[in-house]
Amino acid sequence: MDKPTNYRDWTEEQWREKLSPEEYYVLREAGTEPPGVGEYTDTTTEGVYRCRACGAELFRSTEKFSSHCGWPSFFTPLAGDAVIEREDRSHGMVRTEVLCATCNSHLGHVFAGEGYPTPTDLRYCINSISLTLEEGAADKR
Repeated sequence: MDKPTNYRDWTEEQWREKLSPEEYYVLREAGTEPPGVGEYTDTTTEGVYRCRACGAELFRSTEKFSSHCGWPSFFTPLAGDAVIEREDRSHGMVRTEVLCATCNSHLGHVFAGEGYPTPTDLRYCINSISLTLEEGAADKR
């Protein structure tokens, strides 16, 4: 079956073909992986983090920090419109959901004002399963 070039036009059937059941649950159904199990939670490898669903560049390792929350944390996404932020009222609270701007896949949530010693005082709490890491110099992109 031919896949549209615009990821926003993909059907749920096409996403199910591309993604594993675990990836589909998080990326397409806004699920959350358990804390502390993701492959990128504690990594310090230099590189660019991409959306696992579509490959779009999202975060750099130079903006990743150790928050000890159980998921990879970044203090800012890539410049431009790499992510979309929208209000999430699920689970009886108000949070800000983070989605890939290219394919609308769920990445995680962003939290403000937690007091981390970062330039933005933001914590983009991102599911490892939503990402792939392209190793290399993150500051040269």
